[in-house]
Amino acid sequence: MPIPGDFSEIERILDEVLVPRFVKVRQLFHAPKIEKVDAAVFEGLNKEKIKRLLHPGMKVAVAVGSRGITNIAQITKTTLEFLTTQGVEPFIIPAMGSHGGATAEGQKEVLETLGITEESMGVPILSSMGVEQVGEANGLPVFVDKHVLAADGVIIINRIKPHTAFRGVIESGIVKMSVIGLGKQKGADSCHQLGMNHFDQKLIPASKITFEKANLLFGIAILENAYDQTSEIHAVPVDEILEVEPKLLEKAKERMPRILFNPLDVLVVDEIGKDISGDGMDPNVTGRFSTTFAKGELITERIVVLGLTEKTEGNGNGVAPADITTMRLYNSFNMAKTYINALTAAFPPTVRIPMVMRSDDYAIRCAIKTSYCLQPEKLRIVRIKNTLHLEEIYISEGLLAEAMANPQIEILGEPEPFQYDEFGNLLTNY
Repeated sequence: MPIPGDFSEIERILDEVLVPRFVKVRQLFHAPKIEKVDAAVFEGLNKEKIKRLLHPGMKVAVAVGSRGITNIAQITKTTLEFLTTQGVEPFIIPAMGSHGGATAEGQKEVLETLGITEESMGVPILSSMGVEQVGEANGLPVFVDKHVLAADGVIIINRIKPHTAFRGVIESGIVKMSVIGLGKQKGADSCHQLGMNHFDQKLIPASKITFEKANLLFGIAILENAYDQTSEIHAVPVDEILEVEPKLLEKAKERMPRILFNPLDVLVVDEIGKDISGDGMDPNVTGRFSTTFAKGELITERIVVLGLTEKTEGNGNGVAPADITTMRLYNSFNMAKTYINALTAAFPPTVRIPMVMRSDDYAIRCAIKTSYCLQPEKLRIVRIKNTLHLEEIYISEGLLAEAMANPQIEILGEPEPFQYDEFGNLLTNY
């Protein structure tokens, strides 16, 4: 689709913008890593406090979410194999609120993109949006997946990490997944209708109801390092979750990747998507939040988003915090898949469309033009592939001296201009 309207005068102005040269660098983070993930899962599960929760003949639901968690298929498979050794009959349920288009088939397809299928896991996947209300916590109705309620117990597998829209003693993790993930769209919808202010204090009382009514046995809590690698795996019995999860969250915050240059005139993000972050691009990295109930450290004048990941299948949730985007992102933007998240979260600001430019080149030039920096040689620009992968990035030449003085930065090349194809889209890759 051609860009609507006559952009000739806009592009004439942008053609005069001076674009600096860029240098590829590597950011170095302290990053503890598990080398043998299956062994770590088995070690965590093969403890008396976990095994005593399991009994032969039990039918147990294993809840898996929609996030792109590293090694999630392997972690899930090993968990299922361990349960089988204990005489348990496991099955998988998608625990992902309204994701996957808020349909049973869509949620099963999300699991498939993560490498989790009935064939690969060797157990049934029971996907349904059907829920039952099991209680009420301070006016908040609490819902649980019907398949979970029909089972003898449930196990939740999830990553512990900072949330993209609120701060609290718990954020993304087992507690949140027990309420919103197991609650499907109705659970997610009822929670988000209350807003994100003190969201942790709304989730915790609701989780206590879910823990009891769904018979949560234990959670498998995953931590990742700054390179998106599995860092720690913990099997946490239900009676320890509310004590352990806040401690793991603090560890997760310490291990978050970040951009080691602050402030910035321009941040260029090649791709966003639901497989990257619930918000498309993680505001804990960009510093740009759609909510007032969380904030980040990075200060950026302009953010440019160039495209969507293939796996997000048109879901452009989270593009709104950007200032400028491209026509190719706009053309791949699936409003139906995107808007269902905004409706469920009761938060339309996350799906607004920024300024749209015809190409990557013009989008970057537009950001420079509007960044208030009058000296091109001093422009502070960082380009990242996405907010999950921050090891290798590009920096503008104006940041080179700062990079050379930082022991956490390794220079990988010489300053060079970005290369573009005939349509003005980036050829220079990572």
